[in-house]
Amino acid sequence: MDLFERLVELSQDGFFCSQIIVKLAMEEEGMEDKGVIRALSGLNGGLGFSGKICGSLTGGCCLIGYFAGKGSKEEVESVYLNQMIGELVQWFDDVYGKEYGGCDCTCILEGNPINKRTRCPQIVEAVYTKAMELLRENGVIS
Repeated sequence: MDLFERLVELSQDGFFCSQIIVKLAMEEEGMEDKGVIRALSGLNGGLGFSGKICGSLTGGCCLIGYFAGKGSKEEVESVYLNQMIGELVQWFDDVYGKEYGGCDCTCILEGNPINKRTRCPQIVEAVYTKAMELLRENGVIS
């Protein structure tokens, strides 16, 4: 099953953009953390279905943080953490913010629920790919 088919399957299983992005990465790295996936549900639908900032973008930032952030007293975050997040946000704004007039779900969907099926899967795939690329380029994952 390719990446796009898998993310569509996860969507059909009831997961949303931010959850799908992190779940895909965990699967790729042979990990599972149901608590993290549950926590990401607060980002669904643009922060609790408020239509605010896109869950793909926030999920991508969380994905980078999951692998590059500080998780315990003994750990230190990657020196590239904020740079990677900044690059992801800038890239998202350059691509989708400009195309749709903003980074909020309401901008991306433009009031048409059909756009959720036509736009969101491609955005999820692109953000996942970009976030993983940034993590690899900066030596956080191999």
